[in-house]
Amino acid sequence: MDDNRFRQMLRTASLPILRDGAMGTMLHNYGISIDACFDHLNITRPALVAQIHRAYIEAGAQIIQTNTFGANRYKLAEHDLEDAVEAINRAGVELARRVVMGAFREDVLIAGDVGPLGVRLAPFGRIKATEARAAFAEQIIALVEAGVDLLVLETFTDLHEIREAIAAAREVCDLPIVATMTFTRDDRTVLGDEPEKIARKLYESGADLIGVNCSSGPAQVLRLVRRMMQEVPEARYAAVPNAGWPESVGGRILYPATPDYFADYALAFRQIGVTLIGGCCGTTPKHIAAMRKALDTPTAKAVELTVLQVVESEPPRPPEARPTRLQQALDGERLAVSVEIDPPRTISCHKVLAGARLVAEAGADVINVADSPMARMRMSPWAVCHLIQQEVGIETVLHFPTRGRNILRVQGDLLAAHALGIRNIFVILGDPTSIGDYPDAMDNFDIVPSGLIRLIKQGLNAGIDHAGRELGRRASFFVGAALSLMPSDLERGLENARQKIEAGADFFITQPVYDAERAHRFLESYEARFGPFPVPIMVGLLPLYSVRHARFLHNEVPGITISDEAFRRLEAAGEEAAQEGVRISLEVIEAVRPWADGIYITPPFGRYDLAAEIIEALRAMEG
Repeated sequence: MDDNRFRQMLRTASLPILRDGAMGTMLHNYGISIDACFDHLNITRPALVAQIHRAYIEAGAQIIQTNTFGANRYKLAEHDLEDAVEAINRAGVELARRVVMGAFREDVLIAGDVGPLGVRLAPFGRIKATEARAAFAEQIIALVEAGVDLLVLETFTDLHEIREAIAAAREVCDLPIVATMTFTRDDRTVLGDEPEKIARKLYESGADLIGVNCSSGPAQVLRLVRRMMQEVPEARYAAVPNAGWPESVGGRILYPATPDYFADYALAFRQIGVTLIGGCCGTTPKHIAAMRKALDTPTAKAVELTVLQVVESEPPRPPEARPTRLQQALDGERLAVSVEIDPPRTISCHKVLAGARLVAEAGADVINVADSPMARMRMSPWAVCHLIQQEVGIETVLHFPTRGRNILRVQGDLLAAHALGIRNIFVILGDPTSIGDYPDAMDNFDIVPSGLIRLIKQGLNAGIDHAGRELGRRASFFVGAALSLMPSDLERGLENARQKIEAGADFFITQPVYDAERAHRFLESYEARFGPFPVPIMVGLLPLYSVRHARFLHNEVPGITISDEAFRRLEAAGEEAAQEGVRISLEVIEAVRPWADGIYITPPFGRYDLAAEIIEALRAMEG
């Protein structure tokens, strides 16, 4: 029979089992700065940590968690403590054990607390899955060797990250694992995953208990766990809510949910069959004591609980007319940088926002949002643009195809974009519906790209519509157009560029360039025919991901030619082909710098981390 003490408790104890509450909240209440390294207090302030453990045991907790939530090398590196992973985790376990023994409560178990790494995993961050697993293993080994009874993996927002943590734990030990994730107020994770998917994936990953912690409070956690149970009824569940939604008052973080409120929810969690309960941010020994009392009262019954709807504040007004950030970047000394992001094929934008945050932090100036690329059904891009600008705080460029829109819809959509604060427009013809999800859909259009550029620049930006009617105020769009630097028909390509310039195009974005010398010859031809090219150019950059990817582009995408040398380099790179593609892209950037005004990066296969790597390398070259 398994002699693990937690598994024995699952077999013999009355359910639900009650764990402790928040450690960070209590430390903050005792005057520790929210910016301090709480985990290091195991070594520098052990008496304070011990005092909190003791209070939770006295409140009736059957499990206490080590003060090691952030004790991994990435989070500790923020405090120059990355080499102290083993020491801090061991100290946390030994400290908890001394408190348990000193309280003569050998029946109280010790859980090794493991939180997220504090850095994003690829493709939404720079950390590879293997690196993440190694970091988790490093922490977990220290906890296991110090003698914890179980592991608690909590407050994760990325499903891929928590699965790496579970895999790391399974590789180094056979201890029971409690795996819980936190959700935003729309009942999804930060990356947009719904509780049903989370339940399936966590259960399949081999965690002993799965569930929800943190989030918006007991009501939401109850709702989410119910949904998980309906999806995977055979799993055991943990419910560990925050004490409501936090609020900053006088420099302190306060939570509204009272101990009595938590007592009610302890009974509600028991009623639906939750195995493990406790408290997360904002909870104290008083909350745990109230839950203990409720669970130990034979006549206590769950009450009918209601959920209040959270009313969001009114969104900010769109900015007044002024030069856009893109316009300023193109006029600056550095290369302007834009990254293309495709709208989601679902109603969730969480992964899109995560990608936007990553490239924004890396140094991108704007985000380009495509409109139904390859004629695939996706969310309307102006909604995505609005969310990125509102949630991430970076300016966007709205792709605006003329295909599939009559003149009425064209203008209505542009006015809607302007009302949402979207000022940069990239005008294109758009992909034919015959190649997409709905090949029989209407494919007509009333206006070609050069005509739409003229309509915007000479019409809407002048305060009149296509019929000459007054709009009441002028729009302030900054308008871009597509440019092929390697057209199959040079004469036609030159004339097409000239027409767009005459229509009023403010900037151009090119197709991906792999031969900078050949691309520049087009500009030399234009100058010989019409004079110096008068409009800023953002050179397209699509990093090669693999030999297969390069072959596809070379053979199936008009206007793209991959050199034999590039193919040889990708072949030689093997599994590191994507990194070789990054190096090739950086070489292209260096070659176009004398004549380009910006670069336009299309991340291959949604690998935003590769785009971020290119941006950071470019910014380093620029000094």
